[in-house]
Amino acid sequence: MPFDTRILSGVSVLAAVVESGSFVKAAELIGITDSGVSRAISRLEGRLGVRLLDRTTRSVTLTDEGRRFYEEVRPHLNAIEDAALIASGSASAVRGRLKVDIDPFFLPLVLAGRLGTFCERHPDLSIEFVTREHVGDLVAEGIDLAIRFGQPRFATLVARKLIEAPILTVAAPSYLERYGHPEHPRDLITHRCLQFLDPYTGHPFEWEFVRGDETIDVPTTGPLTFTDPKSMLQECIAGTGIAQVIGWGIGEALARGSLIDLFPDWHGERFPLFAFHPSRKHLPAKVSAFIEFCAEITMAIERSAPTTT
Repeated sequence: MPFDTRILSGVSVLAAVVESGSFVKAAELIGITDSGVSRAISRLEGRLGVRLLDRTTRSVTLTDEGRRFYEEVRPHLNAIEDAALIASGSASAVRGRLKVDIDPFFLPLVLAGRLGTFCERHPDLSIEFVTREHVGDLVAEGIDLAIRFGQPRFATLVARKLIEAPILTVAAPSYLERYGHPEHPRDLITHRCLQFLDPYTGHPFEWEFVRGDETIDVPTTGPLTFTDPKSMLQECIAGTGIAQVIGWGIGEALARGSLIDLFPDWHGERFPLFAFHPSRKHLPAKVSAFIEFCAEITMAIERSAPTTT
């Protein structure tokens, strides 16, 4: 059976719809009309004999058959893009659109306020951030890169550890005035501790403390459990309870006295930050540039934060 080149054209339109999330945005992305996108998808579905997309007035999502098909063809589209970049001599150009699945702590508390520098360096690149509890299907959702805390759980993705972040146990002065200052991590058993949910287990993270070669696990309880780190931090500052947080995002709060580091001798626990991306022979320059920027920012914060060492 000879290859139908019109399928390749339809797949390109499908990729634009998946990556942009709508027919209207896909049309803008590839420079055709909305109706042209709709006709291209309909023709592709007709040639394949399956429905690829579920369409409502508010959303466009892949069907099960569409997801399987897209997961198979997306790597080949990536390879074509790579080959085109190499052939044009612009493989090192940082431009186009970058879609990043980003950790809900890392974006608002570490990167926010610093992204302008990256935009100035690469004016031909636009970035879309996706923030949620855990990493989704990068290929099916057209995501180029994920920046996440925690150990790798994705066998199909390439993982690069950028740095290890310190974990601090903190409380507001108002909390300590009301409930007292714990002298040792084990004292937390009787304190109000704000819990943070591990999206992969469905249970709160365990509280671990490391000092040199000594490691202890402390069972904690508290009135609130969070999936949003920024909200947990705000409640901690308000005096609701004690929290364990990544040290990078609280330097200003520590400096102005809004938060107190309870156990400065127990800073040995570290939480790794990883960059994940689909396996590709040629990593796009835009992906490499953003990974290096994140590594640059985190290392600069680490060097300038003596309280986290």
